[in-house]
Amino acid sequence: MGISELWATYGGMYLQALLTTWAMTAVSYVIAMALAVLITVMRVCPIRPLRVLGDFYVQVFRNIAGICLLIIIVYALPNLGLTLPYRTCVIVATVLLVSAFGSENFMSGINTIGIGQIEAARSIGLGFSQTLRLVVIPQALRSAVLPMTNLAIACLLTTAIGSQVPLSPPELTGLVSYINTRTTGGIATFLISALGYVGTALVIGFVGNRIDRKVRILR
Repeated sequence: MGISELWATYGGMYLQALLTTWAMTAVSYVIAMALAVLITVMRVCPIRPLRVLGDFYVQVFRNIAGICLLIIIVYALPNLGLTLPYRTCVIVATVLLVSAFGSENFMSGINTIGIGQIEAARSIGLGFSQTLRLVVIPQALRSAVLPMTNLAIACLLTTAIGSQVPLSPPELTGLVSYINTRTTGGIATFLISALGYVGTALVIGFVGNRIDRKVRILR
């Protein structure tokens, strides 16, 4: 089956799958970034148990394969009495993975802040939370725009783990499996899905670069 015939038959499903992928990416990314900020605050706070917990979180979830994590969430949690919808399982797995890498990006942003600024904040009487909120986090976010743009693209691609569970409607990669079990789509089915990922990633990259130009800290 050629691309034109494939699109004529399944074009509507491809558009729905693209919308599903976008929705899962947006929800996962927003939650992951909020969690990444929280984990990063834990990793730099003066309370040692929180620092250890934050570092442990990052080390665990940045070193586990997405498919393995998804299988654990889908099949292990029910044994603990917690059964989640498949779509929620995919989002949870994506959030855990992306937030771990997001925290590393935020830490890199924090490391770009001169120690003199921290000392100046302390000298005028700012506490730890005030220094984080007024000095550290705003600059770290501005310095991490490009890494976070790349992470948004990684989040988009990570949602492809949804192809391993029966989502309805499926996301882009899951739709390829759906089509190929019903017709001889061949490589064309993958090509159309790949174009959806590439087009979305290019838009994310363009927006990220524009934001970076506006908020970049000149040193």
